[in-house]
Amino acid sequence: MIRLSMGSGPQGSGPGATRTIPRGGPRFDPTREPASHATGRVLLTGATGYIGGRLMRALASTGRPIRCLARRPEYLEARRPPTVEVVAGDVLEPSTLRDALRGIDTAYYLIHSMGSSSNFEAQDREAAENFARAAEEQGVRRIIYLGGLGTGDSLSEHLRSRHEVGRILRESGVPTVELRASIVIGSGSLSFEMIRALVERLPVMVTPRWVRIQAQPIAVEDLIELLIEALDIDALASAIYEVGGSDAVSYGEIMHEYARQRGLRRLMIPVPALTPHLSSLWLGLVTPIYARVGRKLVDGLRNATVVNDRAAERVFRCRPRGIADAISRALVNEDREFAETRWSDALSSPGPQRSLAGVRFGSRIVDSRAVETIHAPESAFAPIRRIGGRTGWYYGDRLWRLRGLIDLLLGGVGSRRGRRDPEQLAPGETVDFWRVEAVEPDRLLRLRAEMKLPGRAWLQFEVEPEPAGGSRVRQTAVFDPVGLFGLAYWYALYPLHQLVFKGMLERIVEKIDDLDPVPSAR
Repeated sequence: MIRLSMGSGPQGSGPGATRTIPRGGPRFDPTREPASHATGRVLLTGATGYIGGRLMRALASTGRPIRCLARRPEYLEARRPPTVEVVAGDVLEPSTLRDALRGIDTAYYLIHSMGSSSNFEAQDREAAENFARAAEEQGVRRIIYLGGLGTGDSLSEHLRSRHEVGRILRESGVPTVELRASIVIGSGSLSFEMIRALVERLPVMVTPRWVRIQAQPIAVEDLIELLIEALDIDALASAIYEVGGSDAVSYGEIMHEYARQRGLRRLMIPVPALTPHLSSLWLGLVTPIYARVGRKLVDGLRNATVVNDRAAERVFRCRPRGIADAISRALVNEDREFAETRWSDALSSPGPQRSLAGVRFGSRIVDSRAVETIHAPESAFAPIRRIGGRTGWYYGDRLWRLRGLIDLLLGGVGSRRGRRDPEQLAPGETVDFWRVEAVEPDRLLRLRAEMKLPGRAWLQFEVEPEPAGGSRVRQTAVFDPVGLFGLAYWYALYPLHQLVFKGMLERIVEKIDDLDPVPSAR
């Protein structure tokens, strides 16, 4: 069934009630000839999020004019394609939406407040009402909304809020295409990273009831394709489409498939008494980086999220892949996506910065630190491009040589390879027991470890110009452990890592001063 909505709904108050949204301005006229979707301007909300960020790049590649609405436009500057316009606005501040929606043909609504520590349902409701009102006033022809699968009267707060937002948008009078999806499989997605953390860190798991609940996971690439297709489907009225991958599986089956592809053996012991609340506390201990959102999300795992209505198959060309292929692609794409991420963007947060050694991003552990220097980027990068070989590593060279000797004893390459040229580096070249993975003159050097390790490791240096002059030098070490032994290895050497990485960056800055004692006027 395609559930069509012409703005009617249950009367009364509460989540199921119809809300009357004041109307005014140029209303949608279904008798008008539809604008060409190849040229109609598109507004994208949520572009700083996981789905929105990927959708922004995909939309830009179609050649359509794209405008992004963001509370902090500066956060998008480094990642937006050149053709994408970014405007400041906040869905909780109605006065900022009028100009953002002016001249828009289609608007994507990818906003929810589940990360908020306050009442996220009330915030979602207010935000949707503000956006719906502004879209109707500005004559927007279509809204595309990403909601969540789930049916019944006992939906979690999370799913109930997603459904309510969809209803509010449909009642605006603007035709709304709502895609309802289950969990998204892709490197960096919240659900996938939670599953990954559990499997990677726990060889034996006591599993609550929700691990047996059925879901219909969808690969992030397929979801992006469906969202883009939604621009061009024939729909003069609002419609809800349920979308999912080709497999309906339990969360336990997803974890087993992930473990199989990672070559891990995992034992799951069902414990029926472990409630969603206790599960959320357990999840907060195992995956602390996701604790606040995870506690709200895990409450929703009591609801099956499977496709009951196959109407999307008659409307959309995309045929989403199965769970094994989705996980495989997520693991294959992981390295490229993680490498493309700006460490400084991923690690930024308000307030004083604590030490970032040991912070987890998916399965990876990250140690990142930065310093500012008065020198221009070309001067600041000079000692970085000379690192390794005869120059050494600027701090703890005896420790680096000892690590090379241990690597030789373990059958590894050791540090005898040195480097080809003392001044210049190119991708693919070796630097002691590292290999150059990427280099950009005066900006970036990324090295991949080739020593024997219970996991994979990278060392990256970035130099960025500062607006007031000078440069910021960021050094990032990344470790992707394999199993518990990999985690034990990192944390056993944690004090040594702190000493070496901190000392290395300090000595690099000293070397910059030695090489260019009086910064050039540039």
